Formats: sequence, C-alpha cells, structure tokens
Amino acid sequence: MTTTPDPPRPAAEERLRRWRMVLGGESADGTGHRLSGQDAAMDGALAALYGRKDPAAGRDGRTGDRGAGLGASAPSVARWLGDIRTYFPSSVVQVMQRDAIERLGLAGLLLEPEMLEAVEADVHLVGTLLSLHKAMPETTRETARAVVRKVVEDLERRLAARTRATLTGALDRSARVHRPRHRDIDWDRTIRANLKNYLPEHGTIVPERLIGHGRASRAVQKEVVLCVDQSGSMAASVVHASVFGAVLASMRSIRTRLVVFDTAVVDLTDQLDDPVDILFGTQLGGGTDINRALAYCQSRITRPADTVVVLISDLYEGGIRHEMLKRVAAMQASGVQFVTLLALSDEGAPAHDREHAAALAALGVPAFACTPDLFPEIMAAAIEKRPLPIPEAA
Repeated sequence: MTTTPDPPRPAAEERLRRWRMVLGGESADGTGHRLSGQDAAMDGALAALYGRKDPAAGRDGRTGDRGAGLGASAPSVARWLGDIRTYFPSSVVQVMQRDAIERLGLAGLLLEPEMLEAVEADVHLVGTLLSLHKAMPETTRETARAVVRKVVEDLERRLAARTRATLTGALDRSARVHRPRHRDIDWDRTIRANLKNYLPEHGTIVPERLIGHGRASRAVQKEVVLCVDQSGSMAASVVHASVFGAVLASMRSIRTRLVVFDTAVVDLTDQLDDPVDILFGTQLGGGTDINRALAYCQSRITRPADTVVVLISDLYEGGIRHEMLKRVAAMQASGVQFVTLLALSDEGAPAHDREHAAALAALGVPAFACTPDLFPEIMAAAIEKRPLPIPEAA
C-alpha cells in the first residue's frame, strides 16, 4: 500500500489531530476533527485492535460501533498486519501484535504458515510459538522454526561478542596466580601491585609480589549451571537463557549445563550447540517444582568451588519450600556461587513469590530481574566471587 504523507498543519490543528488520534472516536471525542488519508488508515488499524469491530472500517475515515475485532479470518488479519507494518515502527508493531494475540485470541491463526510469514518476529512471538508448537501441523513447523531462528540469530549477534569478552576477562582475573612461571607473569599488573616498592635511587621497582596470567584457555576453569523455569510466564527468559547457554557452551574455559523444569526436569545440555533445538525442546506452561530441579543440578556438581548455579524463576514453588531453601544453603556452604534471577528479559521484574525471594535474600542470595545486557556483568561478578551488580530497582 502506498500513501502520500499529509502536508504540514498549523499548531492548533495539529493538536486537535493528535487528540483525535488518541481519543479514537469521532462522535464522542469532542475535537470536531475529521481524519483523512494516512491518518484515517492509521486510525483504522488501531481501531481494528483497540476500538472498532470491523477491521476495514476507517480506511475511508468512517467509524463503526466501538468494540475490538479483527475477526477470525486469516486474510483480514494478514491485511491488518501489513497495514500496521506500513504505518508504525517495528517496536510499535511488536506491541500491537502482542496485544492482538492476547486481546483477540489470535494464537490459533499462528498455526498457519501464511500468518507466520506476515508477522514481525520478536521474543514474545517466539514464546507464543513455543507454547503452540505441540499443536502445530507439519506444514507450519518449518516456518515456525525459521521465525524462531531469525529471532535467536538476532539475539546472538547482539549479545555474543560482549558476553565472551566480559567473561574471558573475568576468567583470566579469577585464574591469576601469585607464583607464576616467568613466561606467565602479567607484567602490567605486577608493576601496579608493586609501585610502593619503587627505589628512586636505582630507578626500579622491587617486585615482591608476582601476578601471573591464568591458563583459562587451556582447561575448564568454571562450571555454569543454568536452571530455567519453563512455566508460561517465563517465556522471554527461556528464549534469552537458551541463547546465553549456547554462547557460554562455545567458550572452552566454561563447562555449561542447561536444565529446564516445570514439575519435571529436562537436561538440554546436549543441545547447546543450537539454541533453536533447545527452545523446541522446552514445553512452556505447567506447574513448578524448583526443589526437584535444584536437586538434579546439585547432583551434577563435581567442583563446587568452581561452579556457578543460576536459577531463573519467578519462585512460585509447587514443591517443598523448606527443602528448596535448605538445598540452596547447602550448595552455598559447599562453595557454589548461587545466583537467582526473577527474569532474564528486558521487561523488569515480573510477578513473583516475594516470600521466597525474601527467604533467599536472608541466605545471602538476592533475587532480582536482569536484562540481557546486564547478564554478562552478573556472570563475571559470580565467576570472580565479588558482589553482584544488582540493579537499583531490584
């Protein structure tokens, strides 16, 4: 669809136009402003989701009865998806798609390949597809995998390089030794550590303390266990955790294990080379048994002092609460660095069990939401056994 931009308007008319677009109803908005051209088309696209029953109403500026509706027709929804991609930026399109799926019950239409090809792919769409994939017909599955792969590859491009760089630095620092061989001496840090021993008459520094590079690149230095709640509310976190799991698994110095759980526990470590396979190995929804998942993770730890366990969950425990807390305390006592993330997404802290979060905090394990951009810093701090950079809002 090709539209001609409307010409510039006087300030007063522009204010009326904006109010009319916000209020969304000609007879009730009180502005007296009538829409035409691209404005009418934009209003029609918005009204199809948030206002009118008829998705075609508004293309010519006419209004219908109030009440959301895109109908159950895949062609009408596909046309609407094309319209919103014409009139709105990608970030707004993603929000409108999410609202359409939630408000109008359009999830079933995503089982049709034509619909999947029309939507704007994002993390939330991936979550919806994962919740539906058991019901997908064979004709839709490859299209769904292609949509999921596109989102995963975009996330990897954004997050992988920084994650590897941040964690490589943390591994090097955590592996430094103070009795290094000559070829392993880190001269920059050795000089800084011994500046107090400078002898001006000789113009030299006496290196009382030598600091050496570790050998993180030659052997596994740390073990990371990602224990991810796959209940329906954690969909975005599952997507990001799968990407980070694959990135961590690509680093020779880190042995990574990925465990997902609801009331059952599934170890997806053998699929870490492909985050898309990981995601299609999950099953969003169902109950939650955190204690059972942590028991499995605990049983796989062989080097507690060199292990970081990351629990990603909203902490709504359906298992045995006091056993879960005892297990966390036992892992900490053995030397495990334990991190609890209420979410691994860009959306802030979700609804979560505040009583369990407070109980974990009392054990010295604060529970907080973490954005994907912050996750490498969180992991670096855990690897180096220093305080976590917890966001202020947490």
